[in-house]
Order: sequence, then structure tokens, then C-alpha cells
Amino acid sequence: MKVIKSALTTLFALVVALVMASPASAVAAKFHSVSASVSNSGALVVSFDERGLGNGNIDYTLAADSSAVYACINGGGNHPQAANKETVNGDVSAAGSFESRNGRVQASLSAGPISAGSFTCPGGQRLVLAAVTYSNIVLTDTTNGTSVSVNSITRVFFAV
Repeated sequence: MKVIKSALTTLFALVVALVMASPASAVAAKFHSVSASVSNSGALVVSFDERGLGNGNIDYTLAADSSAVYACINGGGNHPQAANKETVNGDVSAAGSFESRNGRVQASLSAGPISAGSFTCPGGQRLVLAAVTYSNIVLTDTTNGTSVSVNSITRVFFAV
């Protein structure tokens, strides 16, 4: 009887220790680093390193406000002095799912640029993205409910 009582006491102590240990192993997701850039095509690219993750796929969303200037460039590569440029504004977003490795995700998401819409150029000129700005950039780990704001970024392709 003493052996059974001792075994039950040991088993109970083990179960209590395991239950008490589980909060310590909880996920503590945190963005270690985040940076933004604008690709050669004008897309917003947000690269990030998030740590303190569990195993499995982690879902992310990227959202930003965008302002783009489209212009017409002539055959000589110049922007004519005419007022043939247009600024468009809108929201851009992207989503992605990445596998956590050793509690960490290092990845990038891209969004944009916004379209020129119906803006067109006269014959002999080509439509180009002259400049783009992204602001109010927010990257969210939707799996763990963690978000981070990213600094605004601008890139000028043609001075118009």
C-alpha cells in the first residue's frame, strides 16, 4: 500500500509540475527587425525577422497607404514640360504564410504599386512610374496578434 501511495504522490507531483510549466512555454512573438524598401518596379517590400514563435505556419498581412506619380516620357528619355503627369492615391496590401523554423520567421512581403488607372500618354511617349510613396505601413502577424508600424518610404524614378 505504501508503494502505491508513494507512486501516486510522485505522479501527482509530476502532473502539477507539467501543468505549471506550460505557461512558461507559451509563445511570445516579437518582431526583432523590420525594414521597408521600394523595388525597381515600384513595389513596397517589407522584410522582417520575427522571433519567439511556436512551430508551424505563421500568417501575415501587410497594409499601407500609397501615392504614386505617373508621367509621360518622350523618346529622348525626358519628361516634356506639359502637364502630362498624374498622382494617384490608394491602399495596397498583401498577405502571406511562412513556416516558423526554430521559433523564427525571416521573410518579405510585397505590395503595390497602385495602378495609373485610365491615365495615358500621347503617341510617341511612354507611361512611367515617376515616384511612389508608402506611408502608414503596418505588418501584422495574424496568427499571434502582433503588429508593427514601419517608417514611410519614398522612391523617385524620374524627376518630373
